Amino acid sequence: MRDSAYQQLPRTLAEIDHRYGDRVHILNDVAALTMVSRIGHPESSQPAVNRLLGRCYDRLFLAAVNSVFPHIDAEVPTRMNASVPDAAYRGMIVDPTLRVVLVGLARAGTLPAYQGFELLHDLCEPSGLRVDHVSMQRRTDEDGRVIGVDIGGSKFGGDVEGAIVLLPDPMGATGGSICDAVDLVKALPGTPRAIICLHLIITPEFVRRVTATHPYAHIFALRLDRGTSSPEVLAQPPGQSKVETGCNEIQYIVPGAGGVGELINNSYA
Repeated sequence: MRDSAYQQLPRTLAEIDHRYGDRVHILNDVAALTMVSRIGHPESSQPAVNRLLGRCYDRLFLAAVNSVFPHIDAEVPTRMNASVPDAAYRGMIVDPTLRVVLVGLARAGTLPAYQGFELLHDLCEPSGLRVDHVSMQRRTDEDGRVIGVDIGGSKFGGDVEGAIVLLPDPMGATGGSICDAVDLVKALPGTPRAIICLHLIITPEFVRRVTATHPYAHIFALRLDRGTSSPEVLAQPPGQSKVETGCNEIQYIVPGAGGVGELINNSYA
């Protein structure tokens, strides 16, 4: 027997209200907000930081799965089939044959990429999952202002035809790194099904740059920081003001979380 409750599941997410468009998803998730605030606390350190990071990224990956990944109607027998004839779950599941490519942006995005790789093994066939790597870092001037991104190298394991490409990078400040990474993905053979950027914290500057440069990309974030905006702008819905900002003069996020890449790797050089 089929239960109608599981035939057409809605893809709606709990999100905050904003004016950035329907491909930007800023989750309304107080548990995740609590964990992000702990990551950014001045007294946070290892091993708590990476544990919290994993739990935050579980929420981001699952939000993307529920919202963007293809779902199929399936019939999956249960152990009760041994005693109750035809006992099976009949309803929607994630398409297990889906191809997914995770791109680890060294250094802050490497660990989240592997966390997503592990999680997706519970949803998809292992043969369809892959982790690629890009090494990049900010290029700054003598005053510490970001003037570009240096790409040290990359390792891609094949094409992206029909794949969902996930780019986890905890801090989305200016959008330069993620836009360059998406450019690398676009240069690979094949056309991806979707490109999804996943972040703990993003800024208005980040959203404006990514949506302008790669309007087809999805953005998922746990928090939007616009702490360098005026009180008048902060009183408006996100995305309404053209002078909304969240970066300081050297392009660090305010209130932000500090050097998350350093925290994740326990390396401050």
